[in-house]
Amino acid sequence: MADRGVDLSALPKEVRDQLAELDLELSEGDITQKGYEKKRTKLLVPYFIHTPVEPPRQNDRQPPAPSSSSGHGPPPSSSSRYRERHIHSEAVQAALAKHKEEKMALPMPTKRRSTYVPSPIETRTPPDSSSGSEDETSARRQSSVVPTSLVVNPNLQSPDSWINRTVQGSSTSSSASSTLSHGEAKPQPQSQPKSQPQPQYKPQYQPLYQPHYQPQLQPQHQPQMTSLICYIHALPLTVPQPDPNTPKPEGRQIMPVKGEPLGVVSNWPPALQAALARWGATQGKSPALTALDITGKPLYTLTYGKLWSRSVKLAYTLLNKLGTKNEQILKPGDKVALVYPNSDPGMFWVAFYGCLLAEVIPVPIEVPLSRKDAGICQVGFLLGSCGVGLALTSEICLKGLPKTPTGEILQFKGWPRLKWVVTDTKYLTKPSKDWQPHIPTANTDPSYIEYKASKDGTVVGVAVSKVAMLTHCQALTQACNYSEGETLVNVLDFKKDMGLWHGVLTAVMNRIHTISVPYAVMKACPLSWVQRVHIHKARIALVKCRDLHWAMMAHREQRDTSLASLRMLIVADGANPWSVSSCDAFLNVFQSHGLKPEVICPCATSPEAMTVAIRRPGVPGTPLPARAILSLGGLSHGVIRVNTEDKNSALTVQDVGHVMPGALMCTVRPDGPPQLCKTDEIGEIIINSRAGGNMYYGLPGVTKNTFEVIPVNSNGVPIGEIPFVRSGLLGFVGPGSLIFVVGKIEGLLMVSGRRHNADDLVATALAVEPVKTVYRGRIAVFSVTVFYDERVAIVAEQRPDASEEDSFQWMSRVLQAIDSIHQVGLYCLALVPANTLPKTPLGGIHISDTKQFFLDGNLHPCNILMCPHTCVTNLPKPRQKQPVGVGPASVMVGNLVAGKRIAQAAGRDLGVIDDQDLYLTEALQWRAQTDADHVLFVLLNAKGVTVSTATCLQLHKRAEKIAAALTEKGSINTGENVVLLYPPGIDLIAAFYGCLYAGCVPVNVRPPHPQNLAATLPTVRMIIDVSKAACILTTQGLMRTLRSKEAAASVNIKTWPTIIDTDDLPRRRPPQIYKPPTAEMIAYLDFSVSTTGMLTGVKISHAAVSALCRSVKLQCELYSSRQIAICLDPYCGLGFVLWCLASVYSGHQTVLIPPFELESCLSLWLSTLSQYRIRDTFCSYSVMELCTKGLGSQTELLKARGVSLSCVRSCVVIAEERPRLALSHSFTKLFKDIGLSSRAVSTTFGSRVNLAVCLQGTTGPDPCTVYVDMKSLRHDRVRLVERGAPQSLPLMESGKILPGVRVIIVNPETRGPLGDSHLGEIWVNSPHNASGYYTIYGEESLQANHFNTKLSFGDPQTLWARTGYLGFVKRTELLEANGDRHDALFVVGSLDETLELRGLRYHPTDIEISVSRAHRSIAESAVFTWTNLLVVVSELCGSEQDALDLVPLITNAVLEEHHLIVGVVVIVDPGVIPINSRGEKQRMHLRDSFLADQLDPIYVAYNM
Repeated sequence: MADRGVDLSALPKEVRDQLAELDLELSEGDITQKGYEKKRTKLLVPYFIHTPVEPPRQNDRQPPAPSSSSGHGPPPSSSSRYRERHIHSEAVQAALAKHKEEKMALPMPTKRRSTYVPSPIETRTPPDSSSGSEDETSARRQSSVVPTSLVVNPNLQSPDSWINRTVQGSSTSSSASSTLSHGEAKPQPQSQPKSQPQPQYKPQYQPLYQPHYQPQLQPQHQPQMTSLICYIHALPLTVPQPDPNTPKPEGRQIMPVKGEPLGVVSNWPPALQAALARWGATQGKSPALTALDITGKPLYTLTYGKLWSRSVKLAYTLLNKLGTKNEQILKPGDKVALVYPNSDPGMFWVAFYGCLLAEVIPVPIEVPLSRKDAGICQVGFLLGSCGVGLALTSEICLKGLPKTPTGEILQFKGWPRLKWVVTDTKYLTKPSKDWQPHIPTANTDPSYIEYKASKDGTVVGVAVSKVAMLTHCQALTQACNYSEGETLVNVLDFKKDMGLWHGVLTAVMNRIHTISVPYAVMKACPLSWVQRVHIHKARIALVKCRDLHWAMMAHREQRDTSLASLRMLIVADGANPWSVSSCDAFLNVFQSHGLKPEVICPCATSPEAMTVAIRRPGVPGTPLPARAILSLGGLSHGVIRVNTEDKNSALTVQDVGHVMPGALMCTVRPDGPPQLCKTDEIGEIIINSRAGGNMYYGLPGVTKNTFEVIPVNSNGVPIGEIPFVRSGLLGFVGPGSLIFVVGKIEGLLMVSGRRHNADDLVATALAVEPVKTVYRGRIAVFSVTVFYDERVAIVAEQRPDASEEDSFQWMSRVLQAIDSIHQVGLYCLALVPANTLPKTPLGGIHISDTKQFFLDGNLHPCNILMCPHTCVTNLPKPRQKQPVGVGPASVMVGNLVAGKRIAQAAGRDLGVIDDQDLYLTEALQWRAQTDADHVLFVLLNAKGVTVSTATCLQLHKRAEKIAAALTEKGSINTGENVVLLYPPGIDLIAAFYGCLYAGCVPVNVRPPHPQNLAATLPTVRMIIDVSKAACILTTQGLMRTLRSKEAAASVNIKTWPTIIDTDDLPRRRPPQIYKPPTAEMIAYLDFSVSTTGMLTGVKISHAAVSALCRSVKLQCELYSSRQIAICLDPYCGLGFVLWCLASVYSGHQTVLIPPFELESCLSLWLSTLSQYRIRDTFCSYSVMELCTKGLGSQTELLKARGVSLSCVRSCVVIAEERPRLALSHSFTKLFKDIGLSSRAVSTTFGSRVNLAVCLQGTTGPDPCTVYVDMKSLRHDRVRLVERGAPQSLPLMESGKILPGVRVIIVNPETRGPLGDSHLGEIWVNSPHNASGYYTIYGEESLQANHFNTKLSFGDPQTLWARTGYLGFVKRTELLEANGDRHDALFVVGSLDETLELRGLRYHPTDIEISVSRAHRSIAESAVFTWTNLLVVVSELCGSEQDALDLVPLITNAVLEEHHLIVGVVVIVDPGVIPINSRGEKQRMHLRDSFLADQLDPIYVAYNM
């Protein structure tokens, strides 16, 4: 509208604020355009500048919103429900307005642009009109527009964009980020070149190092995230207490309601077949059935004469002509499947009555179209349980069934083998004149079996006896006042339920002419049934709410139709609470076409109880029955309360008439024993009548609970001996004995003790203006059990042209509306692409299959919103850590009194180290003199060929050459640091000893990868700078790489230290070989990346090297005649010791296998073990995982090539983490076929402060496995449980404690020793502890804290080193070599990585194992915390369409197994989660990449 010269900036502040609020309301859809203009004008009137009034221009007016009734195509269908668009939309709008003040700025999920780009409409299956759009106009619009790729708001891509500046990147994530990590120096700001992503190459063994003095991240500001975090943190976390104001039933106990007596009419037949025989003989030309073609025009009319004669022919054929003369295939009482399409009622009628005349039992089922039909396995279960071996069908239908390439009918999964019989007239045999079908009086034998799909998807068969079938027809005849010769239009499925009972059975009994309108006709011409009523002057019409709605949408086409002839318009799903609006709207439109209000007759039915109640046709002019306006809050507690206060949470229901003639009805509580309800209580309707189902065929146990119910009173005493049948309907008896139904047991969702109806939730969702976003009839609501309660999930099909923002906006509003109106939180709301949900045969959504797809991760949504924070309110109360009120000494005394021993253990005695053993340089010189030709090292290539060897003398000579070069070329002084930059090999070993000969300190560094310099070279540069290296020893190739143009793009190549190429050095000897003055001098620096992503260097002294080598020698029994094979990276830790040092010290031969060679030959390591008959081998988890994944299916091939691992005595995995039990078991299990012993695989444990604490070795007991209770572990307690116990965690011993090593378990806060039932930090005392951290500036307090710390009591003199790992010690039943019981050390996880959530301590590995088990497409996962939210990053190894399937499954798994709510789920490509050289995840590095938006995620979901 024109503002008529108003200067908005000059308006008072309160007016400007009110205008801004109005604009917000309009943008949010909380106000109409008309209301907006009206309110705005009212605000601005006092400030208008009056000018001559111009006539209003046409284009100033807001165009009207497109009406849902503007077109004529049928809307989406749902076979059991269809709702009016305006159903309580006012209530929804009011609920949304209520949220306006406290509006949450929900962060939109971020999606990679390449994900879910909709394909052009031409290549996509268009939404079929069975559940298509509301109007043809929109359908035409969709078909003419090709949607572009989804455009995501760039401001919403980065998690940084919604972090508030006040939330510091690393302040509260975990104990790692709140305290300095082990070995962390003072944070120094350091700019790091931002590495470009290299998607084309990911080196297998390249760690992503991270400087351990990192700059603090400064997240960008986004206010909406602050409100989200505050909102989540403000949620209640305790178990909700029962509300004392909960409404309770107060009425008296209900009295059973009796229907009118079932009258006895003289001309009623003794059996239904007798009625057909009578009409076939006396009224042969009277029409029985008219079928329509696809255009809605009559195709053929079947007379009663034809129906009778064909049925007799079929009965004769079935009994006499199917087998040979001597063999009768079918006998009376056998079951036969009827497989006929919806478009061919005539063939079905003949088959059904032919079976009745032959006294075989028909089992009508849907036509199977493919192996993937929804629920097809369950149909097979039904056929199998009924013993069906024969299927009747038509010729056309048989041709359309799916076939195998050989032309045979496909064998459907779960189906019994069927013999197919075609029942077309030309294949039937005319019976001889003396043959007449046997028509006995109706008895209790089954007449037919009707299939029923239950809530969980199982299909059962309800058997209806002959007398029940006849009595039901009689009751319907009396209730509906049927008379001979009437015309009935049937739009329902004629194979079951109302369509069968009225349109096939009762119609024949009363010689009614049925006009059957197939579903396909309704899709093409939704007004066809109204036209048939008009043309045939039909008296009865049998429809669903869906059909009323379709006809109403298309009624403008036919202005001359008249419905005045109708005396009954039976609404089959009138029991649906939301059918009221459809009936009212239809009456409103068609009253002018002669429709009388009293003819609308809703009814309530179920397969078990058959017709429960039906409204009788009213007398013209009498007032219509009143309606009940009920409180939804009361209904959720199962009580009836008239809604008087809040009309927004009211439910209007119409009655379904009175009980059927001859029936007795009452209501019982739906759960527990069948106790009679009170008069103001909602209960399940149960019926006693001769006209009802008799049993679930073949399922006697379930039958008893449903068909033989004896109601009891409040004292539990049965009220009689009459059995009732459960109807599955929830309702109550209103005034005048009218029956009201408010829902079905199948649609009941029990959430936190309150009942919610799935149909009600769908109606609320539909009232949130879904026209632009989802298809109306394609919404599934179900509940899933997660964490001890039901959680509500809604799945809907999204329109192809819906934008990402529209969909998210709609989902947000649905959450708010359902929360406000129903007081229940949604757990998950998912949108899937059009036509992807499983359908029922008549176009509705198959709920149980949809739920199964959701739980299996096969739903493939395109949008998903999880809201666990709002709906999971039954989490245990967060643990409050108690202040330490007693001293640590008191704790120890308490432990001792309780009989718990202090948790400590020690390896055997190391013995006295001789002086000549103190220095490795002297050991090498001695070996070169005494055993010059003994081969110490053998290096293999990818083909298993020896490419290089080194004897004692050769290694000594090469070391001398390098020492001479260092002193001459490098001018290196004693004690300076020299970087060794070599690929794994013997050159590295020679360079190491060359440095020791020259008196330098070697610093071993992994070389940069030539194809990924941008990512790997800065790490090399950083270590060189940190270590202040004076020189670099390397090969010619690597020297060229360091000085190349590619390197210059990443680092400053002009400032490298002196680089010496050691490939072709002249034969020279150093003037002297350096001998350190004391063994405490530094031998080398060991740089490594911890699992928290921190790069730390530790100083290893000569004494520590000798002690460690001696310890390993004793543990593994290494001596000169032994041979070991190692396949691990030689750059740090125990891997470097085994590669370079151990052989020189112990004299054994080491076969070196570089791990990168396995990439070109996976079997290299295992073949080498077999070829060299290796008894002891060492590897990393990366190598083991590579072999497990790559060779798992090739064990037979390896066996054929002669590979045998029977020689392997010990296979030791070098690790600084908790043993990976699952991987070790997989490896052992896979390769046991080629001789690997189940006892061979073990692990080691080392840390930065001590490179090797445990190593299994060759003697002593096998490593043991224990099962601990995870709940106790979160409280830092250790409670052993049996294998298979719930919440049990298997832990394997981390190898035997090395000689000379003592460990103790200590409380990291009090620094006091703990008992063996506690989890604490592992402290170690050993002669081979590292001397301290190597840092630029000495951090004395850090050195003392980590390397030279003392216990606060107990043994205050011993100096201990803190490993930074949590673990526990358990005394086992196994015996050591000396006869003592064995103390086993179990490592649980890194202290720096533990997650402090809800007052409990969680270990990332445990959560990651749960996540990896959640879905087959999760390759690897990592977790960390961010602003107290748990973030899960998962690598997707499947198709990108699986990405969103992972979100609910991951959330479910973590909630179920760890009682934690996941805050953010990030789905990334394989290889994104960084690992170090030992195959350990660097979670903190990943966290920083996430915050810096460097992950390029496929999808990021923010759980609300």
